[in-house]
Amino acid sequence: MAIFNGRLPVIDEKEVRRYAGLQRAEDFPEQYVKEACLEVQLEAVPRGIYREYAYDAATGTIQSDPPLIVEGSSIRKHLASSVRVAVMGVTIGEGVERRSAALFKEGNYTVGLLVDAAATTAVEQVADQINDLIVKAATAGGYTTTWRFSPGYGNWPLDVQPALAAIIGAEEIGLTVTDTCMLFPRKSVTAIIGYMPGGATLQTKRGCTSCGQRDCPSRKKP
Repeated sequence: MAIFNGRLPVIDEKEVRRYAGLQRAEDFPEQYVKEACLEVQLEAVPRGIYREYAYDAATGTIQSDPPLIVEGSSIRKHLASSVRVAVMGVTIGEGVERRSAALFKEGNYTVGLLVDAAATTAVEQVADQINDLIVKAATAGGYTTTWRFSPGYGNWPLDVQPALAAIIGAEEIGLTVTDTCMLFPRKSVTAIIGYMPGGATLQTKRGCTSCGQRDCPSRKKP
């Protein structure tokens, strides 16, 4: 198990605008985006955790204790060439959500909404940091990695969240799962990264390029 304290010296304002659906709003005041990013930097407590396990692609089994079988053709295809996996969890804590709620209560709806978008950007940035650590460890061991794949992608059901959280000890970073299989704090992420033998290639597409929702306001531009 590896626990990581993330850093947020900068929050990507372009990504904040994308998550807020403002990609085409050229005249939107930039100071609101900057204010939201600062609010998140002040309130966020970025933390991450991950654990590595052997993986049996033939049965879709993570060799944890107890073993965890991954269900869904999309995740099975994604890990088809993997012999090990890293399971990760990331959160930026509850403070950001409390601040967003306070802004709404004060009537500052614009910044309140942007804080939510900035928090989403922030948790993805911390996930990228953990991702980079995992890739370095895998590369040092002679493996090629897949991109990270989270419950809810494709047909990998969200009801795996409790089991994923359990096998990485997510409570160590204050990350829990509700009775409805939602992560808490809300601005949190779990994901899996496959370790493939060196030289292997991955066929599955990542992110917006694999999604058929062409009119999504948060869709990345080609």
